[in-house]
Amino acid sequence: MVRFSSFSTSAFKAKRYVLEDLKPSFFSLQTHLFLCTHTIVSAKQDPNSFTMNYLINSCGLSPEGAISASKWVKLRSAEKADSVLAHFRNHGFSETQIAQVVKLRPKFLTADFEKTLLPKIEYFTSAGLSREDLAKVVSINPTLLGHSLEKQIVPVHKFIRSLLSEQDSITVLKRGSRIFSASQGNVLVPNIEFLIELSMPKSCIALLLTNCTNDVLVNHEKFAKAVLEVKEMGFDMENSRSLWAIRALCRKDKMDHCRRLYMMRWGWSEDDVVSAFRKFPPCMLLSEKKLMQVMDFLVNKMGWPSRMIVRNPLVLSFSLEKRIIPRCSVVKVLMSRGLKNEKVNMSYVLHHSEKEFLEKYVTKYLDRVPQLLSVYQGNADIQDAKFLAPPDAALHIY
Repeated sequence: MVRFSSFSTSAFKAKRYVLEDLKPSFFSLQTHLFLCTHTIVSAKQDPNSFTMNYLINSCGLSPEGAISASKWVKLRSAEKADSVLAHFRNHGFSETQIAQVVKLRPKFLTADFEKTLLPKIEYFTSAGLSREDLAKVVSINPTLLGHSLEKQIVPVHKFIRSLLSEQDSITVLKRGSRIFSASQGNVLVPNIEFLIELSMPKSCIALLLTNCTNDVLVNHEKFAKAVLEVKEMGFDMENSRSLWAIRALCRKDKMDHCRRLYMMRWGWSEDDVVSAFRKFPPCMLLSEKKLMQVMDFLVNKMGWPSRMIVRNPLVLSFSLEKRIIPRCSVVKVLMSRGLKNEKVNMSYVLHHSEKEFLEKYVTKYLDRVPQLLSVYQGNADIQDAKFLAPPDAALHIY
């Protein structure tokens, strides 16, 4: 917080009163020049105050953001900083994006834009990034423009282009700009070459680079250990499922946390965890909130045996609000009305595409249950009397 301890409120009011009480003739040009000169001298004597004002008024930072940024840059004039801001605007950056760039990389305000920043912007543009995408990427990770063009950006990009199509390489630029922060020689190249040695096809490597970029940038020893463990577990390195397994094992802490939740809260055995992981590796990368909410609904509200989910772990990835609850609600209504007397395989129901589900479980029965679509859309309560099932009705699951 900026504090103005040298001015009391009463003193400020007194000065304001005197100034406002003066007639125009008393406020001479000489007095005006004196006040302006005093302000300029004060700013020169206190560059931090000038920097703070500039960061707030010209760059759009909050007072808190300006305090943080002012630790890394000191401005004595606005000339160079104004030029930097103008260049960013000319290259399609919005005021919000500029504020974010300055907040994360305040030293850019003192940079020679045309010499240090412009060549990198032009390179990424020539590589296929649109002005809009580039502004978005840089505002999220302005450090991207801080890397050496010749020693880091160009070599890493050329390596990526040797593996990916032009469109996939653009996707990496948009999603995984952090890849340019990693040492090409110590991390990226050894990790990718290790996958190639194990016969992973380029299509899988492309998928890994475009969707799991950060996982390719872990320490090579850790990465190689995870890949070998995945291979030893029997995963096919030519199948995209192996990528998710690698990703999970590269995030050991996350995986161990999910494992403890399944075992301690839902009664899975170690073999159950391994079995579910082999079928659907992302089940070990869920947030605790997501994992607990889906398990609670399926086990406690729908009556699924916990170990049934071991056999169908893919259901854990479905949206509770958009998929699981609406579909289960529809099936409950159909069972309560005697329209689905046969045993229902709910895993199969949840796996249907949207179009298939609507055709088989909603549209087909609208003439007998007009409210069914409203139930599916969440606009009707299945606890309404008209939908209540007989006391002995049950939803059979397998």
